Amino acid sequence: MIDRLIANIFEWAAGHADEGRYSPVAIVFHWTMAALAFFQLGWGLWMGRAPAGATMAAAYEVHYAVGILMLVLALGRLGWRLFAPDTINDADKPGWESVAAHVTHYVFYTCLLGLPLSGWAMVSATARETDLALLGVIPWPLMPLGELSHPTLWAIEAAAEWLHWGFVVSLTALIPIHAGAVLKHHFIDRDDVLHGMLPIAPQLPPRRTRWQRRWRAMEKRVAAATRPLWRRLRRA
Repeated sequence: MIDRLIANIFEWAAGHADEGRYSPVAIVFHWTMAALAFFQLGWGLWMGRAPAGATMAAAYEVHYAVGILMLVLALGRLGWRLFAPDTINDADKPGWESVAAHVTHYVFYTCLLGLPLSGWAMVSATARETDLALLGVIPWPLMPLGELSHPTLWAIEAAAEWLHWGFVVSLTALIPIHAGAVLKHHFIDRDDVLHGMLPIAPQLPPRRTRWQRRWRAMEKRVAAATRPLWRRLRRA
């Protein structure tokens, strides 16, 4: 019975994918993760300037709770993407933009998994007195690092902090790039990328515009300028 239920769910998701749209499950995962990522970036910035004491301690508790939730949701989103049929839309057309979109998604997953994992490692290494909880209710264990020596724990904390900061910078840079690409697909290419993930967004009728012509002309100029460089790299 469970197998049949799972098969029906995936068949339901495949129906959306065949129409070039993301399933409601994928849409909820996407926008929930986006909202939490914006919250964590803003909250982390404010938290670093919060006065020491009870206010800072409470801010860290919220940061930890949301981070654990993001880890669970990121794993759920990754699992759904691995097993449920993925949509094929205009962003999958052959070309450099499709390659860039896939690379961007892989980096997004790395950041959304790496941020909570690195934060979890920092707490587990040098703040083991901290009580972690999913949604502030379900107890969450620390990583099993308690038997390690103090120098090793501090080395883990330093490496995790460096990674955490790197993921923050990467995510902060990726968000406007990703948003700009989506807007380009919607307003210049006038394709179905935004509509697939945000069904309330109207699907613009496909037609040639002056912005499309300008974009294609810019692509040709960039390709012509970089072609000699690619030839030299291939010969090297």
